[in-house]
Amino acid sequence: MMKHRTHFLLLPVLVAVLLLAGFVNDRPKAVYKADLAHSYVGFQVRHLGVSNVKGRFKEYDVTLEMEGTDLRTLKASGTVNVNSIDTGIERRDNHLRSPDFFEVETFPTITFVSKEVRNIDGNAFELVGDLTIKDVTKEVMLEAEFLGTAKMGDSERAGFTAETTINRKDFNLTWDRLTEAGGLVVGHDVKLVLEIEAIKQ
Repeated sequence: MMKHRTHFLLLPVLVAVLLLAGFVNDRPKAVYKADLAHSYVGFQVRHLGVSNVKGRFKEYDVTLEMEGTDLRTLKASGTVNVNSIDTGIERRDNHLRSPDFFEVETFPTITFVSKEVRNIDGNAFELVGDLTIKDVTKEVMLEAEFLGTAKMGDSERAGFTAETTINRKDFNLTWDRLTEAGGLVVGHDVKLVLEIEAIKQ
């Protein structure tokens, strides 16, 4: 009789534990979309070995998913319209759109899909994912930081920064010219910089 009473008393506890476990495991992720008016997707590359030329993409879509502020649950994806490239010089932008570089008529987008968040240290972390430029997909690691959340009117927002450096030749951006001294007109290393303010959907 005592054994059956013990099982009866334990039943509510077991039910509560199972409900709590289900709640924790099934917490919905919040979805955020980049606000282009307050975000930046850009790059910089060495010119003639003595200066950095900077540019940006004006059209892109970035989606972030995260449970609360738990960076372990963060997933990120993005698509960039390469034709929207802007370095401030139309002739240079047209050259970058050409087959010498991005070949936008054949490869109109750049994409990124995250695979892993690692080495979280406070709000700093590493975001690992697949970057596709032209017909090449390679794993890259971005040094990132979560800037927190804020409310603006009826919207809730989250802020992130991230950057990484890639070798453009790894992605078939192979155009090269040498200076009279033998240096590169356009460097091989390209720094990618992202400043994202995203709105909760």
